[in-house]
Amino acid sequence: MALRALADGALFAEAYGDGPPRVLALHGWGRRGSDFAPSMAGFDALAVDLPGFGATPAPNEVLGAEGYAALVAPVLETFDTPPVVVGHSFGGRIAVCLAAAHPNRVGSLVITGAPLVRLGPGQSPSAAYRMLRFLNKIGLIGDVRMEEIRRSRGSADYRAATGVMRDILVKVINESYEPQLKELQNRVVLLWGEDDHEVPVTVAERALRIIRQAGGTAECEVLPGVGHLLPTQAPEAISRVLAEELES
Repeated sequence: MALRALADGALFAEAYGDGPPRVLALHGWGRRGSDFAPSMAGFDALAVDLPGFGATPAPNEVLGAEGYAALVAPVLETFDTPPVVVGHSFGGRIAVCLAAAHPNRVGSLVITGAPLVRLGPGQSPSAAYRMLRFLNKIGLIGDVRMEEIRRSRGSADYRAATGVMRDILVKVINESYEPQLKELQNRVVLLWGEDDHEVPVTVAERALRIIRQAGGTAECEVLPGVGHLLPTQAPEAISRVLAEELES
């Protein structure tokens, strides 16, 4: 395993194997490409550190998953043949956008624990919180106090993020990818942990229906006893599916 510069030095990735890469792996929010080390053993693969994580610097602007897919797209030039793209969580969002935008440059998709669709309407800020933001805007509540309020309301990912990465997180968690799912021409394997409480199996089931109803090819496999961090909790399952996809 070695760190490799890609896209003219704009991205970095963990490189696995000695031959031309055939797999592209995209990690989850707050993680990095090395999460895939156990599952990439025996494969020729690149596991990217997405912008803002690991060795790759953060973007200069607020981007959603489509914007991240555009940043990752130059990596596809590294592959002699369309790679199998593995995307976990945030990386799964990007993988779907990448395949929808570049169907002929991406092989099959293996998606794990990705919030691809909303199960209900998005939550708007409460009236009380909107008032606090207004009071901050007009100077009646200081920035330090407002930051304390934001952190107290936010998730662990939100509290850990700063600057442009926090704005990116807010943008991404409000996205949904039904249009991209309907456009997919690639075979899709949805590999999910039965005990994933962050992105429940019902998300995978709904994504599966959307793909199939649009005429796409997809299947879903649920792994008993596995939670959200499937790349580290069940790497052998990813390895197995990768081997099947590369042989097909």
